[in-house]
Amino acid sequence: MATIALDATYTVDPQPSGMAVYSRRLIESLAALETTHHFLLCYRLSRFGRRREFLLPGARRPTFSMRFFQEPFTFWLPWQARLFHSLAQRPPAFHFEKEVVTVHDVFPLTGRDYSTPEFQRKVSALLLEAVKRAARVIAVSRYTADQLVQHAGVAKEKIRVIHEGVDSPARLLTPEERSQERQRLVGQGNRMLLSVGALQTRKNTLNTLRALASLPLCYRLVLAGGEGHGSEAIHDFIRKERLESRVVVLGHVPAAHLPVLYQAASVLVFPSFEEGFGLPVLEAMAHGLPVVAAHTSSLPEVGGDAALYCDPHEPRDIAEKIMRIAEDTALREEMIARGLARARQFTWRRTAEQTCQVYDEVLAM
Repeated sequence: MATIALDATYTVDPQPSGMAVYSRRLIESLAALETTHHFLLCYRLSRFGRRREFLLPGARRPTFSMRFFQEPFTFWLPWQARLFHSLAQRPPAFHFEKEVVTVHDVFPLTGRDYSTPEFQRKVSALLLEAVKRAARVIAVSRYTADQLVQHAGVAKEKIRVIHEGVDSPARLLTPEERSQERQRLVGQGNRMLLSVGALQTRKNTLNTLRALASLPLCYRLVLAGGEGHGSEAIHDFIRKERLESRVVVLGHVPAAHLPVLYQAASVLVFPSFEEGFGLPVLEAMAHGLPVVAAHTSSLPEVGGDAALYCDPHEPRDIAEKIMRIAEDTALREEMIARGLARARQFTWRRTAEQTCQVYDEVLAM
Protein backbone atom coordinates (compact mmCIF):
# COMPACT_ATOMS: atom_id res chain seq x y z
CA MET A 1 0.00 0.00 0.00
CA ALA A 2 1.16 3.53 -0.78
CA THR A 3 -0.18 7.03 -0.27
CA ILE A 4 -0.74 8.82 -3.57
CA ALA A 5 -1.47 12.53 -3.83
CA LEU A 6 -3.69 13.82 -6.65
CA ASP A 7 -4.07 17.42 -7.77
CA ALA A 8 -7.85 17.82 -7.38
CA THR A 9 -7.89 21.59 -7.91
CA TYR A 10 -9.70 21.46 -11.23
CA THR A 11 -12.53 19.28 -9.90
CA VAL A 12 -14.15 22.46 -8.57
CA ASP A 13 -13.46 24.64 -11.61
CA PRO A 14 -16.45 27.03 -11.93
CA GLN A 15 -16.43 26.59 -15.73
CA PRO A 16 -15.16 23.02 -16.22
CA SER A 17 -12.94 22.36 -19.23
CA GLY A 18 -11.99 18.95 -20.57
CA MET A 19 -9.16 18.94 -18.04
CA ALA A 20 -11.68 19.44 -15.23
CA VAL A 21 -13.90 16.65 -16.52
CA TYR A 22 -10.88 14.35 -16.67
CA SER A 23 -9.83 15.23 -13.10
CA ARG A 24 -13.28 14.67 -11.64
CA ARG A 25 -14.14 11.46 -13.49
CA LEU A 26 -10.71 9.89 -12.95
CA ILE A 27 -10.93 10.45 -9.19
CA GLU A 28 -14.51 9.19 -9.04
CA SER A 29 -13.50 6.09 -10.99
CA LEU A 30 -10.45 5.46 -8.80
CA ALA A 31 -12.84 5.46 -5.84
CA ALA A 32 -14.75 2.54 -7.37
CA LEU A 33 -11.68 0.33 -7.82
CA GLU A 34 -10.37 -2.41 -5.56
CA THR A 35 -6.98 -1.10 -4.42
CA THR A 36 -4.99 -0.87 -1.22
CA HIS A 37 -3.64 2.60 -2.01
CA HIS A 38 -4.62 5.63 0.03
CA PHE A 39 -5.31 8.85 -1.88
CA LEU A 40 -4.84 12.45 -0.83
CA LEU A 41 -6.96 14.91 -2.80
CA CYS A 42 -4.89 18.09 -2.90
CA TYR A 43 -6.38 21.51 -3.61
CA ARG A 44 -4.48 24.71 -4.18
CA LEU A 45 -5.39 27.28 -1.56
CA SER A 46 -7.55 29.34 -3.95
CA ARG A 47 -9.92 26.35 -4.38
CA PHE A 48 -9.64 24.66 -0.99
CA GLY A 49 -12.70 26.45 0.37
CA ARG A 50 -14.80 24.92 -2.42
CA ARG A 51 -13.55 21.35 -1.97
CA ARG A 52 -16.89 20.13 -0.59
CA GLU A 53 -18.49 20.87 -3.96
CA PHE A 54 -16.76 17.69 -5.09
CA LEU A 55 -17.81 14.80 -2.88
CA LEU A 56 -17.10 11.17 -3.58
CA PRO A 57 -20.33 9.16 -3.43
CA GLY A 58 -19.77 5.92 -1.58
CA ALA A 59 -15.99 6.24 -1.57
CA ARG A 60 -14.94 3.62 0.98
CA ARG A 61 -12.30 1.66 -0.86
CA PRO A 62 -9.83 3.17 -1.44
CA THR A 63 -9.98 5.79 1.30
CA PHE A 64 -9.56 9.44 0.46
CA SER A 65 -8.35 12.37 2.52
CA MET A 66 -8.19 16.06 1.64
CA ARG A 67 -5.23 18.44 1.84
CA PHE A 68 -4.33 21.85 0.53
CA PHE A 69 -0.95 22.45 -1.01
CA GLN A 70 0.52 25.91 -1.36
CA GLU A 71 4.10 27.06 -1.40
CA PRO A 72 5.64 27.64 1.14
CA PHE A 73 3.03 26.56 3.70
CA THR A 74 2.61 22.84 3.04
CA PHE A 75 6.30 21.95 2.78
CA TRP A 76 5.54 18.76 4.75
CA LEU A 77 3.26 17.25 2.09
CA PRO A 78 6.01 15.28 0.25
CA TRP A 79 6.55 13.33 3.48
CA GLN A 80 2.88 12.29 3.49
CA ALA A 81 2.74 10.83 -0.04
CA ARG A 82 5.19 8.67 -1.98
CA LEU A 83 3.77 9.67 -5.35
CA PHE A 84 2.14 12.82 -6.69
CA HIS A 85 -0.04 12.73 -9.82
CA SER A 86 -0.50 16.07 -11.55
CA LEU A 87 -3.76 15.89 -13.50
CA ALA A 88 -3.27 19.25 -15.19
CA GLN A 89 0.16 19.07 -16.87
CA ARG A 90 1.89 21.28 -14.33
CA PRO A 91 4.42 20.28 -11.66
CA PRO A 92 3.51 20.34 -7.95
CA ALA A 93 4.95 23.15 -5.88
CA PHE A 94 7.14 20.66 -4.00
CA HIS A 95 9.34 17.81 -5.13
CA PHE A 96 7.93 14.38 -4.30
CA GLU A 97 9.80 11.09 -4.18
CA LYS A 98 7.99 10.02 -7.36
CA GLU A 99 5.84 12.04 -9.76
CA VAL A 100 3.42 11.29 -12.61
CA VAL A 101 1.86 13.89 -14.90
CA THR A 102 -1.04 13.69 -17.34
CA VAL A 103 -0.57 15.76 -20.50
CA HIS A 104 -3.76 16.72 -22.32
CA ASP A 105 -2.29 18.72 -25.19
CA VAL A 106 0.88 20.52 -26.20
CA PHE A 107 -0.53 23.44 -28.19
CA PRO A 108 1.24 25.99 -25.92
CA LEU A 109 4.48 24.61 -27.36
CA THR A 110 3.35 24.37 -30.97
CA GLY A 111 0.48 26.77 -31.71
CA ARG A 112 1.63 30.36 -31.80
CA ASP A 113 -1.80 31.61 -32.93
CA TYR A 114 -3.80 29.79 -30.26
CA SER A 115 -2.96 31.89 -27.19
CA THR A 116 -1.10 34.99 -26.05
CA PRO A 117 2.72 34.97 -25.90
CA GLU A 118 2.51 35.32 -22.11
CA PHE A 119 0.25 32.26 -21.85
CA GLN A 120 2.57 30.28 -24.13
CA ARG A 121 5.65 31.15 -22.05
CA LYS A 122 4.02 30.39 -18.71
CA VAL A 123 2.21 27.18 -19.63
CA SER A 124 5.06 25.84 -21.77
CA ALA A 125 7.50 26.30 -18.89
CA LEU A 126 5.18 24.46 -16.49
CA LEU A 127 4.62 21.64 -18.98
CA LEU A 128 8.32 21.16 -19.70
CA GLU A 129 9.18 21.15 -16.00
CA ALA A 130 6.40 18.66 -15.23
CA VAL A 131 7.45 16.12 -17.86
CA LYS A 132 11.11 16.50 -16.92
CA ARG A 133 10.41 15.66 -13.27
CA ALA A 134 7.90 12.87 -13.88
CA ALA A 135 8.89 9.23 -13.72
CA ARG A 136 6.05 8.49 -16.13
CA VAL A 137 4.05 10.76 -18.42
CA ILE A 138 0.44 9.83 -19.20
CA ALA A 139 -0.65 11.10 -22.63
CA VAL A 140 -4.37 11.10 -23.38
CA SER A 141 -3.78 10.07 -27.01
CA ARG A 142 -1.10 8.58 -29.22
CA TYR A 143 -1.04 11.90 -31.07
CA THR A 144 -0.23 13.76 -27.84
CA ALA A 145 2.47 11.19 -27.05
CA ASP A 146 4.10 11.77 -30.44
CA GLN A 147 3.95 15.53 -29.92
CA LEU A 148 5.66 15.17 -26.54
CA VAL A 149 8.50 13.24 -28.14
CA GLN A 150 8.86 15.77 -30.96
CA HIS A 151 8.39 19.07 -29.12
CA ALA A 152 9.21 18.35 -25.46
CA GLY A 153 12.00 15.84 -25.88
CA VAL A 154 10.26 13.17 -23.77
CA ALA A 155 11.61 9.65 -24.26
CA LYS A 156 9.05 7.25 -25.74
CA GLU A 157 9.81 4.74 -22.98
CA LYS A 158 8.62 7.23 -20.39
CA ILE A 159 5.16 7.76 -21.91
CA ARG A 160 2.02 5.71 -21.33
CA VAL A 161 -1.01 6.41 -23.56
CA ILE A 162 -4.28 6.23 -21.61
CA HIS A 163 -7.39 7.47 -23.37
CA GLU A 164 -10.08 9.43 -21.57
CA GLY A 165 -13.52 7.93 -21.02
CA VAL A 166 -17.05 9.01 -21.71
CA ASP A 167 -20.30 8.60 -19.79
CA SER A 168 -23.50 7.17 -21.22
CA PRO A 169 -26.48 9.51 -20.95
CA ALA A 170 -28.18 9.34 -17.58
CA ARG A 171 -31.51 9.95 -19.31
CA LEU A 172 -32.62 9.81 -22.92
CA LEU A 173 -34.99 12.52 -24.07
CA THR A 174 -38.19 11.55 -25.81
CA PRO A 175 -38.56 12.59 -29.47
CA GLU A 176 -41.02 15.25 -28.32
CA GLU A 177 -38.55 16.65 -25.77
CA ARG A 178 -35.78 16.77 -28.37
CA SER A 179 -38.05 18.60 -30.80
CA GLN A 180 -39.13 21.08 -28.13
CA GLU A 181 -35.54 21.90 -27.15
CA ARG A 182 -34.51 22.24 -30.80
CA GLN A 183 -37.44 24.53 -31.51
CA ARG A 184 -36.67 26.62 -28.43
CA LEU A 185 -33.09 27.18 -29.58
CA VAL A 186 -33.29 27.47 -33.37
CA GLY A 187 -36.98 27.76 -34.24
CA GLN A 188 -39.46 25.38 -35.74
CA GLY A 189 -38.41 23.44 -38.85
CA ASN A 190 -34.71 24.38 -38.66
CA ARG A 191 -31.70 22.07 -38.37
CA MET A 192 -29.56 22.55 -35.28
CA LEU A 193 -25.79 22.37 -35.63
CA LEU A 194 -23.89 22.24 -32.35
CA SER A 195 -20.38 23.42 -31.49
CA VAL A 196 -19.06 22.53 -28.02
CA GLY A 197 -15.95 24.25 -26.73
CA ALA A 198 -14.57 27.70 -26.03
CA LEU A 199 -14.98 30.33 -28.74
CA GLN A 200 -11.37 30.55 -29.80
CA THR A 201 -8.98 30.35 -32.71
CA ARG A 202 -7.81 26.81 -31.91
CA LYS A 203 -11.36 25.45 -32.05
CA ASN A 204 -11.73 26.88 -35.58
CA THR A 205 -15.03 28.57 -34.80
CA LEU A 206 -14.54 31.08 -37.63
CA ASN A 207 -14.45 28.39 -40.32
CA THR A 208 -17.49 26.76 -38.75
CA LEU A 209 -19.28 30.09 -39.19
CA ARG A 210 -18.04 30.42 -42.77
CA ALA A 211 -19.42 26.96 -43.48
CA LEU A 212 -22.75 27.95 -41.94
CA ALA A 213 -22.97 31.04 -44.16
CA SER A 214 -22.85 28.81 -47.26
CA LEU A 215 -25.55 26.42 -46.02
CA PRO A 216 -29.31 26.84 -46.57
CA LEU A 217 -31.05 29.25 -44.21
CA CYS A 218 -32.69 26.40 -42.31
CA TYR A 219 -29.31 25.48 -40.82
CA ARG A 220 -28.70 27.19 -37.48
CA LEU A 221 -25.64 27.00 -35.24
CA VAL A 222 -25.59 26.81 -31.43
CA LEU A 223 -22.27 27.75 -29.83
CA ALA A 224 -21.84 26.22 -26.36
CA GLY A 225 -18.66 27.52 -24.77
CA GLY A 226 -17.09 30.44 -22.97
CA GLU A 227 -14.92 33.18 -24.40
CA GLY A 228 -11.42 32.21 -25.46
CA HIS A 229 -8.43 33.55 -27.34
CA GLY A 230 -9.71 35.06 -30.60
CA SER A 231 -13.36 35.30 -29.56
CA GLU A 232 -13.55 38.98 -30.54
CA ALA A 233 -12.98 38.06 -34.20
CA ILE A 234 -15.74 35.46 -33.95
CA HIS A 235 -18.30 37.96 -32.67
CA ASP A 236 -17.16 40.50 -35.28
CA PHE A 237 -17.67 37.95 -38.05
CA ILE A 238 -21.20 37.15 -36.87
CA ARG A 239 -22.08 40.85 -36.94
CA LYS A 240 -20.31 41.57 -40.26
CA GLU A 241 -21.96 38.64 -42.05
CA ARG A 242 -25.32 39.36 -40.38
CA LEU A 243 -25.56 35.88 -38.95
CA GLU A 244 -27.21 36.94 -35.68
CA SER A 245 -30.49 35.28 -36.61
CA ARG A 246 -28.75 31.99 -37.44
CA VAL A 247 -26.28 31.75 -34.54
CA VAL A 248 -27.18 31.19 -30.89
CA VAL A 249 -24.35 32.04 -28.48
CA LEU A 250 -25.01 30.30 -25.18
CA GLY A 251 -21.70 31.00 -23.46
CA HIS A 252 -20.50 28.45 -20.92
CA VAL A 253 -23.05 25.64 -20.53
CA PRO A 254 -23.25 23.68 -17.24
CA ALA A 255 -22.28 20.03 -17.65
CA ALA A 256 -25.75 18.95 -16.57
CA HIS A 257 -27.32 20.68 -19.59
CA LEU A 258 -24.89 19.45 -22.27
CA PRO A 259 -26.69 16.08 -22.71
CA VAL A 260 -29.84 17.99 -23.64
CA LEU A 261 -27.98 19.90 -26.35
CA TYR A 262 -26.35 16.74 -27.72
CA GLN A 263 -29.74 15.06 -28.01
CA ALA A 264 -31.51 18.08 -29.54
CA ALA A 265 -28.89 18.78 -32.22
CA SER A 266 -28.66 17.34 -35.73
CA VAL A 267 -24.84 17.39 -36.08
CA LEU A 268 -21.86 18.12 -33.85
CA VAL A 269 -19.45 20.31 -35.82
CA PHE A 270 -15.92 19.95 -34.45
CA PRO A 271 -13.32 21.05 -37.05
CA SER A 272 -10.72 21.99 -34.43
CA PHE A 273 -7.21 22.73 -35.66
CA GLU A 274 -5.53 21.12 -32.66
CA GLU A 275 -6.87 18.68 -30.04
CA GLY A 276 -5.01 16.53 -27.57
CA PHE A 277 -8.07 14.32 -27.28
CA GLY A 278 -11.38 16.01 -28.18
CA LEU A 279 -13.84 14.74 -25.57
CA PRO A 280 -16.95 16.39 -27.15
CA VAL A 281 -16.59 13.99 -30.10
CA LEU A 282 -17.13 10.98 -27.82
CA GLU A 283 -19.78 12.76 -25.77
CA ALA A 284 -21.79 13.46 -28.93
CA MET A 285 -21.44 9.85 -30.10
CA ALA A 286 -22.57 8.52 -26.72
CA HIS A 287 -25.74 10.61 -27.08
CA GLY A 288 -26.49 9.43 -30.62
CA LEU A 289 -25.37 12.62 -32.33
CA PRO A 290 -23.46 12.30 -35.65
CA VAL A 291 -20.10 14.08 -35.79
CA VAL A 292 -18.26 16.11 -38.41
CA ALA A 293 -14.68 16.54 -37.21
CA ALA A 294 -11.34 17.72 -38.56
CA HIS A 295 -9.05 15.08 -40.05
CA THR A 296 -6.17 16.50 -38.01
CA SER A 297 -4.42 15.98 -34.63
CA SER A 298 -6.01 13.38 -32.31
CA LEU A 299 -9.53 13.48 -33.75
CA PRO A 300 -9.28 10.50 -36.17
CA GLU A 301 -7.70 8.49 -33.34
CA VAL A 302 -10.65 9.24 -31.06
CA GLY A 303 -13.47 9.14 -33.61
CA GLY A 304 -12.27 6.13 -35.59
CA ASP A 305 -14.68 5.19 -38.37
CA ALA A 306 -17.62 6.73 -36.51
CA ALA A 307 -17.14 10.36 -37.63
CA LEU A 308 -17.20 12.13 -40.97
CA TYR A 309 -13.90 14.00 -41.40
CA CYS A 310 -13.28 17.33 -43.09
CA ASP A 311 -10.41 19.63 -43.97
CA PRO A 312 -10.52 22.24 -41.17
CA HIS A 313 -9.00 24.88 -43.45
CA GLU A 314 -11.77 24.55 -46.07
CA PRO A 315 -15.20 25.91 -45.04
CA ARG A 316 -16.71 24.42 -48.20
CA ASP A 317 -15.58 20.95 -47.18
CA ILE A 318 -16.95 21.47 -43.67
CA ALA A 319 -20.30 22.55 -45.16
CA GLU A 320 -20.36 19.62 -47.58
CA LYS A 321 -19.79 17.08 -44.79
CA ILE A 322 -22.49 18.72 -42.66
CA MET A 323 -24.97 18.50 -45.54
CA ARG A 324 -24.11 14.85 -46.21
CA ILE A 325 -24.64 13.71 -42.66
CA ALA A 326 -27.73 15.85 -42.15
CA GLU A 327 -29.53 15.06 -45.42
CA ASP A 328 -28.55 11.44 -46.16
CA THR A 329 -30.82 9.43 -43.85
CA ALA A 330 -29.07 6.10 -44.43
CA LEU A 331 -25.63 7.59 -43.78
CA ARG A 332 -26.91 9.40 -40.72
CA GLU A 333 -28.31 6.22 -39.18
CA GLU A 334 -25.09 4.37 -39.96
CA MET A 335 -22.96 7.06 -38.29
CA ILE A 336 -25.21 7.11 -35.23
CA ALA A 337 -24.83 3.35 -34.83
CA ARG A 338 -21.07 3.52 -35.34
CA GLY A 339 -20.82 6.38 -32.87
CA LEU A 340 -22.70 4.55 -30.13
CA ALA A 341 -20.46 1.52 -30.61
CA ARG A 342 -17.33 3.69 -30.65
CA ALA A 343 -18.27 5.48 -27.42
CA ARG A 344 -18.74 2.19 -25.60
CA GLN A 345 -15.04 1.46 -26.12
CA PHE A 346 -14.00 4.40 -23.92
CA THR A 347 -14.85 4.04 -20.22
CA TRP A 348 -13.61 5.99 -17.23
CA ARG A 349 -13.20 2.72 -15.33
CA ARG A 350 -10.67 1.56 -17.91
CA THR A 351 -8.92 4.93 -17.64
CA ALA A 352 -8.70 4.51 -13.86
CA GLU A 353 -7.50 0.90 -14.08
CA GLN A 354 -4.73 1.77 -16.53
CA THR A 355 -3.75 4.78 -14.41
CA CYS A 356 -3.44 2.53 -11.35
CA GLN A 357 -1.15 0.29 -13.36
CA VAL A 358 1.08 3.30 -13.97
CA TYR A 359 1.11 4.07 -10.23
CA ASP A 360 2.18 0.49 -9.46
CA GLU A 361 4.84 0.63 -12.16
CA VAL A 362 6.31 3.84 -10.77
CA LEU A 363 6.13 2.72 -7.14
CA ALA A 364 8.08 -0.42 -8.06
CA MET A 365 10.90 1.58 -9.66
